[in-house]
Amino acid sequence: MSELVVGKVLKPQGIRGEVKVLFYTDGAETFKAFKRVFIGGEEYKILSVRTSPEAAFLGLRGVPDRNAAELLRGKEVCVPREEAPEPEEGSYYIADLVGCAVVTEEGIFLGTLAEVRQAATDIYTLSAGGKETLFPVAKGVVLSVDVEKKEIVVSEKRFREVAVQ
Repeated sequence: MSELVVGKVLKPQGIRGEVKVLFYTDGAETFKAFKRVFIGGEEYKILSVRTSPEAAFLGLRGVPDRNAAELLRGKEVCVPREEAPEPEEGSYYIADLVGCAVVTEEGIFLGTLAEVRQAATDIYTLSAGGKETLFPVAKGVVLSVDVEKKEIVVSEKRFREVAVQ
């Protein structure tokens, strides 16, 4: 069973075992589609979901109080890939992007996508030859994404304008 990382437990929320989760999805509402999650290798049935623009708040079976929720702090929240909804057109799961080759429109290899930092404009971290290059996914930088081929094509001109080493 392959899993997708969909968030990270930030902290306990309240005294009844609820956890506050930083979501790695397009929105916290996505968590309403999940029936179970895996945190630290353990399966938890989702009992309740509340959302805000910044986080999802999960009530989990087996997490009855704040002390139990505290033990989950900082751990990744995963779901079975087959239970995750398909991303909308033009959207991708970070897990599908990490490891993709980043090339120019002429096919010049720039590096391998090592990390995606979520912000107003996502920041991609490339790894090539032991060096890291960061670039925002600003307008005109990414031309196409092919997760089956594990390839991201960027505009070389725009990439050179915005990339930082």
